[in-house]
Amino acid sequence: MNIIVLQHIKIEDPGYIKDLMLADEFKLTTIELDEGEKIPSDLSKFDGMFCMGGPMDTFMEKDYPWLIDEKKAIKNFVINLKKPYLGFCLGCQLLGEVVGGKVVKSEPAEIGIMNINFSIEKDADNLFSKFPNKIKTLQWHSFEVQGIENNKDVTLLASSPVTKYQIFKYQNHAYGIQFHIEIKDTTVREWGCVPEYKKALEDQLGDGALQKFDQSAKDNMNDMNNYSKILYTNFKKLL
Repeated sequence: MNIIVLQHIKIEDPGYIKDLMLADEFKLTTIELDEGEKIPSDLSKFDGMFCMGGPMDTFMEKDYPWLIDEKKAIKNFVINLKKPYLGFCLGCQLLGEVVGGKVVKSEPAEIGIMNINFSIEKDADNLFSKFPNKIKTLQWHSFEVQGIENNKDVTLLASSPVTKYQIFKYQNHAYGIQFHIEIKDTTVREWGCVPEYKKALEDQLGDGALQKFDQSAKDNMNDMNNYSKILYTNFKKLL
């Protein structure tokens, strides 16, 4: 399988799911957009697309002009080519814009290990039907998708008390996941070195929050990795 991965900062890759893909000998083509790498013009050769998180926001096109081409590429891949797509955090928000939504500030920001609740539509979904009705997730976002209720091709799959669209899908092949299901043991510590992430964490949880957050993530890592395995196993069936 040939997968294209859109990254916005080198340390934020598909994580545990990347390990699973490499073990299955998938061919991964990583485009480091923040380093000036260009998305291939012909996306038809790729079987699936992953779009990862990042410290920038979807509306920052003046500061990050490559966001314009990225949105066009996602639209082409998802809407025109109708190929499988997984977007995490920023990647979720980019999909939300592409299918007609807007990205707005979360009130408050969601940072920490938090519960999400699945909707009844989860039970018939190709990727998430085997998930429990409630799971703990790693959240690290200050913005969220809104305004996609009127798109009849969009299905809401999971929400939190703050964020309605924690998981949504477009038709049955493109998914936005606002939280980080792909994390590994090293993730929180590495992301804590990114100034924007560290500031958001300390603004929300206070000085010294990184160590507690890291430990909380490790305490829930087995469950999160198991969820990643389920997600990945089912995603392969879409390819």
